[in-house]
Amino acid sequence: MKTVIPKIDSIERKWYLIDAQDEVLGRLASQVAFLLRGKHKPEFTPHLDLGDHVVVINADKIKVTGRKPSQKIYKRYSGYPGGLRTKPMEKMMQERPGRVFFHAVKGMLPKNRLGRKMIKKLRVYAGSEHPHLAQKPEALPDMLRKI
Repeated sequence: MKTVIPKIDSIERKWYLIDAQDEVLGRLASQVAFLLRGKHKPEFTPHLDLGDHVVVINADKIKVTGRKPSQKIYKRYSGYPGGLRTKPMEKMMQERPGRVFFHAVKGMLPKNRLGRKMIKKLRVYAGSEHPHLAQKPEALPDMLRKI
C-alpha cells in the first residue's frame, strides 16, 4: 500500500466563522489551531499546509480563567539595550483584544515557515462585524464543538 500525498492544487479550503463570545481563551485557541493546521481532514500531512481559513468574531468578549488577566505579561523586544516592552493581559485586552487571541493561537502552531504560512489564514475581529461575508463562512464543525 502506498502513502498518498495530496497535491497543493487539489486542496479545498473552507472558511469557518467562530463566535468567541463567552468562550475560554485556551480551549477555543486550540480548536482554531486544529482547523488552521488541517488536522480535521483525512488527508492531513504534517509537512503541508492543508488547513482552512478561520474568522473569529467577538474576541473582546472572550473569557480568561484564574488570575491570568493580572499576572500574564506579554513581552516584545526591539533588539536594542533597554528595548524590552511589557504589557499585562488586562491592558492588552482593553487596547487590542484580538491580539491576545492571535498570540494564543500562534503559540500552538509550528515554529517554522509552515506555521507562519498557517497563521495568515486567521482573521480576528473584536466586534461582531467582519468583511468576509463574500466567502460564506461556515459554523464550527460538530466534531470540534465536543472538544
